[in-house]
Amino acid sequence: MSESSAPSPRIPVPRTDSWTPDSWRAKIVRQMPTYPDAAAYRAALAQLAALPPLVTSWEVETLRRHVASAARGESFLLQGGDCAENFDECRPDTITAKLKILLQMSLVMVYGSKKRVIRVGRFAGQYAKPRSSDVEKRGDVELPSYRGDMVNAIGFSAAERVPDPQRLLRAYERSALTLNFIRSLAAGGFADLHHPEYWDLGFVHDPDLLRDYRRIVDTIRDAVRFVGTVVNRDDAEVHRVDFFCAHEGLHLDYESAQTRRVPRREGWYNLATHFPWIGDRTRQLDGAHVEYFRGIENPIGVKVGPSIEDDELVALVERLDADGEAGRLTLIHRFGNGKIAAHLPRLVEAVRRTRRAVTWVCDPMHGNTESTGSGFKTRNFDNVLGELEKALAIHRDSGSVLGGVHFELTGENVTECIGGACGLTEADLSSSYKTQVDPRLNAGQALELAMLIAEKLRA
Repeated sequence: MSESSAPSPRIPVPRTDSWTPDSWRAKIVRQMPTYPDAAAYRAALAQLAALPPLVTSWEVETLRRHVASAARGESFLLQGGDCAENFDECRPDTITAKLKILLQMSLVMVYGSKKRVIRVGRFAGQYAKPRSSDVEKRGDVELPSYRGDMVNAIGFSAAERVPDPQRLLRAYERSALTLNFIRSLAAGGFADLHHPEYWDLGFVHDPDLLRDYRRIVDTIRDAVRFVGTVVNRDDAEVHRVDFFCAHEGLHLDYESAQTRRVPRREGWYNLATHFPWIGDRTRQLDGAHVEYFRGIENPIGVKVGPSIEDDELVALVERLDADGEAGRLTLIHRFGNGKIAAHLPRLVEAVRRTRRAVTWVCDPMHGNTESTGSGFKTRNFDNVLGELEKALAIHRDSGSVLGGVHFELTGENVTECIGGACGLTEADLSSSYKTQVDPRLNAGQALELAMLIAEKLRA
């Protein structure tokens, strides 16, 4: 995130309908918890609405322009982070590790693709999660499902699973702390391109991977120093990079409480994040989430999977991108390695007929989740890579552009996904399996994927 001067404002097309940040309440609301203490819930939302915004409108507009460039193939969007943040992990070492791996991956992609990489973290707000069932049963005990730290606690007791309104305020506070630390790191030279070797993660042990990465680091460092010497100046742009934050806009009361008008700009901005997205479970055309998202000025995303029909996607695109502006809508497809070839080509063609300049992003994680015989949820590195390779080929063959990737990853040395150069097997999963919800790539697996993506983009 950059705190540089505000760019010239984009002028939104004035809305002629009756949309407001609360008009979604008249629609069918899915994946929203029920709070037993209604008065405490209203009081927490009132507090949330009175607090300062977490991001600025000019940061939102800057990201929107970057996303538009990704739709044209001029840049590439890298989105990554935890499947679900938790309050206890709001620590400097955890946050720094996430930034390091995103920086490493982006450095490799810039080097390989010769394109600007847009860094978007799944952090500072990813505290709510959709669930396939409202209840969780263990033995004879049935309790409300865990819906993320924003709503309730993961411990399996009646007291911990009751939705607590104060957790909305804690999610805001943790998000603010995370953003503040990220901004401080970025402004303080953490991402200085003169010293990319500072971003090394010591537990990436594969020798070939480390050798290739260090070669890229040496090449970029030499190039930066050469340019600085030739032009006889020390450009501030190489001392810092921009980071943007994103989360699934699942809890609509939380999102609408931070939705504001901004002086000297038209329209409404969700200032809880730069880039909110709609999940595959809440993208119904007549639903509350689509109603809310269609009215905000942020760049927005929608997850789409195998169940969506062509006409349904066309209607969704036209509803969410009524003005047809590039950078407004990102379609994040998540099919699975075995299904992408059957579904992506037809959806690309359907969207082409709308003449909307959407940005296509591949999420190769969610469609490739599987369970082992020992009860662990995992993802196979080969399936993740396979879906990415097919996505690149399908977009190329369709005359389309894959504008980015969306990963669930961590900078920690976890053992949650099998495969990759680190050689993790099913037997290794129990050694450092830390996720509360979905399995994540570890730093070595994420960096290996970035190397492979860079090769494909260069080709």
